[in-house]
Amino acid sequence: MEPYRLDHDIKLLCIPATSFPDGIAAAYQKLHSLVPPTGGRKFFGISWMDAKGGIIYKACVEEAYPGETEKFGAETFIVKKGDYISVVLHDFMTDTSVFGRAFRELTADPRIDPRGAGVEMYLSSKDVRCMVRLDPPKTHQN
Repeated sequence: MEPYRLDHDIKLLCIPATSFPDGIAAAYQKLHSLVPPTGGRKFFGISWMDAKGGIIYKACVEEAYPGETEKFGAETFIVKKGDYISVVLHDFMTDTSVFGRAFRELTADPRIDPRGAGVEMYLSSKDVRCMVRLDPPKTHQN
């Protein structure tokens, strides 16, 4: 695991998956039909557990201009600035089970924000940074 810092909030345009994990590919297909994966925009995956222990997943892209999310009738998510713990996964498509292992390791850290989400920041078509935000009060304790 390695530290990672976001210096500003990132507003995302999101398409929710209808189910996890089966609906993820369809959510990205719909997102890519709205915003093609060209032009240097960062794509994300956001996930968290619901009250019943199921996983909510959203396929996302960084909003290019104010109001873009509303133009497409999409959902919004804000990746909050701050300190994160992270791991970079290389060539993730060869074994997608690495995501589950990475997030289990990250969420085991007692410093994470209990209100946070798992964030996948796609660095390329092969590499992704998986990260979870740290809870500021927990990171300043001795």
